[in-house]
Parts: sequence; structure tokens; C-alpha cells
Amino acid sequence: MFFQDPFQAFHIDKGLVRKYMSSLQIGELALDQPSFEPTKNKLLVEDFRELHTTVERMGLLSPNHLFFFLLLLHILMLDVAGWFVLWYFGTSLVPFLISTVLLTISQSQAGFLQHDLGHLSVFSSTKWNHLVHEFVMSHLKGLSAQWWTLHHSQHHAKPNCFHKDPDIAMHPSLFALGKILSVELGMKKKKFMPYNHQHKYFFVTMPLLVVPVFQLYSLYFIFQRKLWRELAWTLTYFIRFFLFFEPLLGVTGVLGFLLLLNVLESILFTWISQLNHIPMHIDYDNNMDWFSTQVQATCNVDQSLFNDWLTGHLNFQIEHHLFPRMPRHNYWKVTPLVKSLCAKHGIEYQSKPLLTGFGDILRSLKDSGELWLDAYLRG
Repeated sequence: MFFQDPFQAFHIDKGLVRKYMSSLQIGELALDQPSFEPTKNKLLVEDFRELHTTVERMGLLSPNHLFFFLLLLHILMLDVAGWFVLWYFGTSLVPFLISTVLLTISQSQAGFLQHDLGHLSVFSSTKWNHLVHEFVMSHLKGLSAQWWTLHHSQHHAKPNCFHKDPDIAMHPSLFALGKILSVELGMKKKKFMPYNHQHKYFFVTMPLLVVPVFQLYSLYFIFQRKLWRELAWTLTYFIRFFLFFEPLLGVTGVLGFLLLLNVLESILFTWISQLNHIPMHIDYDNNMDWFSTQVQATCNVDQSLFNDWLTGHLNFQIEHHLFPRMPRHNYWKVTPLVKSLCAKHGIEYQSKPLLTGFGDILRSLKDSGELWLDAYLRG
């Protein structure tokens, strides 16, 4: 099958998808015509497809509904607790700080749950994943589910591929990313920012701005696409927030509190999401096979109960990228099989401590900034 591996990775009901895709077919290649299917590492491709069959046979793509119900329950409890602390103990400094922490964690954990739903890994039905995704993303977070799905699917298809992965679309307006692209920028004498200092200004750019910008762009996306049901869900998020917190904080206070929570979640989200990708290989698309494309662009953070919870199991980023529909509670089960396949084909499988991962974001930014400066001065 043409591009079999990404097709297998993304879709539950493949028959339904083929039905819609058939209307887009414009012809078929003759047997002697070249294909866009990657031709290198055919043995690796075959081994990965065998692994995918094993994964399906082991039932590792089947969700545990109780696991996800408890996840949703703990998010709702954190949300209610954040309001209760302010309502019961007042708005002095200590209750305010406790409430802020609880609500920030609630928003972060809701972000990971919507991520599960967007990848169709919570229910066995595409329809139910989409419906509950709208509830979690739009009602609990005030963001567009369809916007996220479109954006994130592109990231998964070509992670860390310049011009194809929207997650590195800020390059080069803010950062020089990766060795190859940084040198290219320097040789072309492009200097949109002082990239040799990017490991310093990173703290006051992406971590502070990502979620607030997402909030604005998501609303624009909803109106642009006329997603009126998502608009209704999103409005309930803001209405609920104002109804609960305006009597405690006033209009100005509730607006400031909403912004504060967005900024704090942005900091948490950015550091967690980028430690798996920014330090890894970033380049133009070289049309590599699915397995190689995903593993070279991702790395793991060592497993622990805390790391699993804090990162929404995205410390298993390699397994998640190889099997995006796999429920997160099964990542650890497939890890030995993925490691074995990497070892067989001489591919590095990277896993590191959490703090080392955070540090590697800054180290990689510093290294690529220095490469840019050297190429800029020499070119």
C-alpha cells in the first residue's frame, strides 16, 4: 500500500477513510514508474510492519476506558478544588497561589487528555473520540479541537521537517534550529534575531507566549472555518470561568487571572513538549521511512510515576510517534520491542532524565546559535 505506515498509524476505520480518499484518486502509477514510497532501509520497513502487526495482536492499540475516566475525573477534581480554595479561604496570597497551582495543573492535564482524544486513542470509535475531544478541548480549555487536530497531524507526519512541521514554523523568525538550518541561515546572511543569544531569550519568548497565542489563533480558526458548535463549547469555557471567579476577583481580577493561568500553562507546556524535539535532528524532508523519520526526531524521558503523570506519558515520545493511536497506558509495554528494533538496525534510542532533557533544550539552542554565528561571520 502507498505510504502504508502513516496510513496505518493515523486511522482507526481504514475502510471509511479509503471511501473518502477514493474520490481524490486521479490515477495509478504503472509498475515501471517511480514511487514516492521510501526505497531505502527496506528491511527496516519490513521489520517495523511486522512489529506493528505484533502490537495489534497483543491488543496494545485497545484503550482501557477506566484509565481515561479516572484521568478526566482527576482533572475535574483539580478544577473544582482550584475554585473551592479561593471561595472558602479567600483571595489572600497563600490561597491564591494554591488555587493557581491547582488550576494550572488541571489545564495542563486536560491538554494531555485532549491530546489522547485527538489521536483517537481513548475510544474504539472515531466518532466518540471526536465528540469527547470537543468537550475537553473546547469546554475545559477554550480551544478549537479541529485546529489542534489539523496542526498536530502535520507535526506527526513530518516531525522536525522544515516547511512541513508547523511546530518549527517559527524558524527563522525567532530561532535558528538544528545544525543544518542554522548554518544555512548564517551562510545566507540572515539575521532576524541574535540567534547566538537564543538560549537566553528563549525564556521570555516561547514559554510565555505559546498558549496565549494559541488562544487567539484558535478563535480566529473557529470563525474562519465557521465552526459554530466549537464556538458554543468555547464560549461555555469563558462563561463558566467568569461565573465562578468574577464574584471572588472582580472583572479586572478575573481577566488577569485568566491571563496568568494561560502564561503558566504555556511555560509548563513548552518545556515539556520541546524537550523531546528541539535537541533532536532538524532538517528538510528527506523522504525517509516512517520508523527512521520518527526516531531521529524524537527522544524519551526516563520513566517514573511522576514523569509519566507530569508529561502525560509523553516522556515515551518515541513510542508515541511510532504508534500515535496507541493508548498511553501501553507505551511501556511496547518499549522493549522498539528498543530491540533500534538495536538490530543500529539506530540510536535516546532516553534521558527529565532535568537533563530541559537542559538539552538550552544546550541545543546555544550550539545551533553558535553554528549560525560562525557561518554568518565566515560567509
